[in-house]
Amino acid sequence: MKQVEVMMVRIYLSEGEKLMKTLFSRLHDEEKVRGVTVFRGIAGFGRSGVVHSARLLDLAMDLPVVIEFYDEPQKARRILEHLESQLPAGHVVTWLAEVNEG
Repeated sequence: MKQVEVMMVRIYLSEGEKLMKTLFSRLHDEEKVRGVTVFRGIAGFGRSGVVHSARLLDLAMDLPVVIEFYDEPQKARRILEHLESQLPAGHVVTWLAEVNEG
């Protein structure tokens, strides 16, 4: 089985940020990355310390959202450079990984 190096990118946002739909669309339609997953959290907090959590009676949901994608390291870095001005500081985590390619 052949292993190929990729870069994993994880972007932390919240549902209330309109950026999620725009970012997902760009990664799929324009950048055509190899894989994207959006995770919706049930609770979370960031640098501000404000806790966002799901409660049964909540009408307006502002839950944590994680957009994760992977592609060749060079392509992932290029995408992040283009998105840098749109993404909040401290909300992007990256690491190198390997994916099996048949």
